[in-house]
Amino acid sequence: MLNENGLCNYYELEKNPGITAKGRFTDHRFAYLDAEDVKARLLRFREQGQANVLFHLPTMHCASCIWLLENLHRIHPGILSSKTNFQRKEISIQYEEAQLSLRQIVELLAFTGYEPYITLTDGDTPRAKKINRTRIYKIGVAGFAFSNIMMLSFPDYLAYGQLDMEMLGLIFSWLSLALALPVLFYSASEFFISGYKGLRQGWLNIDAPIALAILITFGRSAYEIITGTGFGYLDSMSGIVFFMLVGRWFQDRTYDTLSFERDYRSYFPLGVTVVQEGVEKSVLLSDLKKGDLIRVRNEDMIPADGWLLEGQGRIDYSFVSGEHTPVDKQVGELVYAGGKQIGPTLLIEVVKPVTQSYITELWNNDIFQVPKHQSKSFIHPWSRYFTYALFGIAVTAGLYWRVNDPSKVWPAITAVLIVACPCSLLLSATFTYGNILTLLGRKKFYLRNAGVIETLGRIDTIVFDKTGTITAQAQGRIHFEGEELDAREKQQVHALASQSSHPLSRQIAASLQQEQTDRLAVEGYREITGKGLEALIHQDSIRLGSHSFVQEEEGDVPVLPGVHLRVNNRVRGRFLVRHSYRDGLVSMVKALKDKGYSLHLLSGDNDQERQALTELFGGDVPIHFQQTPQGKLEYIKKLQQQGCQVMMLGDGLNDAGALRQADAGIAVSDAGSQFTPASDGILDGSMVPKLHQLLGQARYSKTIITASFVLSILYNIVGLTYATQALLSPVVAAILMPASSISIVIFVSLLARIRH
Repeated sequence: MLNENGLCNYYELEKNPGITAKGRFTDHRFAYLDAEDVKARLLRFREQGQANVLFHLPTMHCASCIWLLENLHRIHPGILSSKTNFQRKEISIQYEEAQLSLRQIVELLAFTGYEPYITLTDGDTPRAKKINRTRIYKIGVAGFAFSNIMMLSFPDYLAYGQLDMEMLGLIFSWLSLALALPVLFYSASEFFISGYKGLRQGWLNIDAPIALAILITFGRSAYEIITGTGFGYLDSMSGIVFFMLVGRWFQDRTYDTLSFERDYRSYFPLGVTVVQEGVEKSVLLSDLKKGDLIRVRNEDMIPADGWLLEGQGRIDYSFVSGEHTPVDKQVGELVYAGGKQIGPTLLIEVVKPVTQSYITELWNNDIFQVPKHQSKSFIHPWSRYFTYALFGIAVTAGLYWRVNDPSKVWPAITAVLIVACPCSLLLSATFTYGNILTLLGRKKFYLRNAGVIETLGRIDTIVFDKTGTITAQAQGRIHFEGEELDAREKQQVHALASQSSHPLSRQIAASLQQEQTDRLAVEGYREITGKGLEALIHQDSIRLGSHSFVQEEEGDVPVLPGVHLRVNNRVRGRFLVRHSYRDGLVSMVKALKDKGYSLHLLSGDNDQERQALTELFGGDVPIHFQQTPQGKLEYIKKLQQQGCQVMMLGDGLNDAGALRQADAGIAVSDAGSQFTPASDGILDGSMVPKLHQLLGQARYSKTIITASFVLSILYNIVGLTYATQALLSPVVAAILMPASSISIVIFVSLLARIRH
């Protein structure tokens, strides 16, 4: 099969790629997957002949596994895409149901050696992470051999190499050699494999000098034992492997703990409007339960699978499938998480528990990715140079002692190769960003990934949107100017404004909440980004929005501020919004200026509040009004062409294009349920006045990495000083190397929390 599909280079990636397929699946072992109720439990998305499924693959274990599994579309054209998560050993497959079934996909995976682990509770509960027992076994073998070789070496140590009973010494030395063999070929195998893979790729990784040190120590010891010229250094060799494995096990455990703690999915701030006894309230996505009734407005994302109870659904599933054509849904039909409603408000009953990881998977969907945050930490290039320098120091030390004291050649070389560790340099970046993600998440600043942190550290220009960003939605005051509205018209305006997630619409709806008694049916709802809303409510045409949108006049017409209202063909007046700006805005602006940031303000409104904004931001800040969504995007692009590193803060609705164009696009949310895949981060509205502190935390991360880099270099200088003088035994060096990495982890964690 691989040969027929041109996938034989699969075998070039690993010596043992995948797992050998067992049997031909011509029986009916997977026949149960044809049942519709089983499909309903396993499929994460199913619409218009396209389906998504997630499987756990226990046998996925190497790079070639990933390569083959992500090329399944070349084996069967019905598979649209397949993406693996190696850390969690999972594969997400998107396929066309008309071309192959769920059962056929499982049979294909099983035939290629990757049979999925399937339970009908998949998706209901998080899967417990499996323990890597192989490393524990290797540690056990190395520890057993190390302790026994040490015991066998005691007589030689105590007699200073002058044992009276030669036969006893001979037996002890050969027993030590026998015990060292499983350490070399089993426990130390990962160092040799990793070093070899690095050499095949044309570069030296950190495991190469470790493997060489182990090999040199064993070779020298075997030579002395076989020739009868000495007892060797097998205790050192086994000790090196034992302490290195223990150190790496501890590092992995620490990393897993921090990885879980810094998992920003746990803090994902998606707010959901829940209806309880006829009253709407906003709750966190993590608090949503099966059976809850949720209200989904125009441009809101559906946060969980559920039954449509009320409203006409026009669902955009491009978040999931990439297809932007909306799908019509009627009352009683199932709607899936990840869809975005384009139209009137929906009432949905949740039928599946919410998994935050799925929502985050949508946020990280390749459909919305742009080539940002791709640069590696400035630490990474030093790793390779460090390894080359390490080999140079080892050779120099060996040549020096060869001339001056040949007995110190091997201790010096092995100690040098073992004690120096560039991995601690790389760990500093990993753990620093992990801690910063966690700390920012606790402050309600949620970033897409660690790469955004480095981008924020380079930002020198900040562009603010006005409405919903620097204004406090809950504190705004609404006043209607024009012909007085009767109770029915107020209900109609409330019904129309309630359909939208835009901050102004929400404020108008909230101001009319007390006038509303019954929820009116909304037909033909339409929302034009940057202009306004319109719909047919009880046979009356209601239009709400900008002056030009409501008046429908062309030419040189004076633009009046406010949100204008037209009922049928008659303009009734306008809602004047007296914006209330967030507390602490003045001090934030001052702090940002003091830190050297260049500030800009863009608004889609008219300039009636220019004076107030000038007082807030100062006369040196460019302020531009009547900006369209496209105009904001072009403004960002112009700043970037001038060499600026731009961060854009917007409400995530009218500003999606600008957020995507900016080097760092941050969507500001006041517990709203709008989902913004174009953004690189989401900031809770209450934290906008503390933006200078959050950016300071991001910049501080580079300081932490630099400090840990200097600490690691100093450690290596001290260690190499003793190692090159042959004053450091290989076993002590093997203990110090993982100890240095662990100390770096503790150091960066403490520094991150001190600033917090």
